[in-house]
Amino acid sequence: MTEPVEGPWLDGDAGRLVRPYTVSDGRTKPSAHFDLLTLVMATGNRPHSYLGPDHTHVLGLCGGPLSVAEIAAHIRQPAVVTKVLLSDLVDCGAITARAPERAPLGQHATDRDLLEAVLDGLRKRL
Repeated sequence: MTEPVEGPWLDGDAGRLVRPYTVSDGRTKPSAHFDLLTLVMATGNRPHSYLGPDHTHVLGLCGGPLSVAEIAAHIRQPAVVTKVLLSDLVDCGAITARAPERAPLGQHATDRDLLEAVLDGLRKRL
């Protein structure tokens, strides 16, 4: 038996009581482009109208730069639902979004020493 989860929107056995399509008002297409590595951060501007508890929760997480994937994990929603919520917050000016900085690929894009250290670490854990 699973442990009960606290809060009005969760049930220990059933999980989240509000289904994802309800959170996004049935929308599956965000109005702004996000990928899972897009970084979002609060601007300090509050929405002019109340958007809902999930929007408020997401906005509270955006004090520092977080990726879309991290936010989806925190709010326990699918990525597409998270993207819809984030696009609502971008549209009202409450958050900004930017692509992550990517290191330029040189001739030797992989660091052999780093890869070997990761492999050694994985072998020790398994």
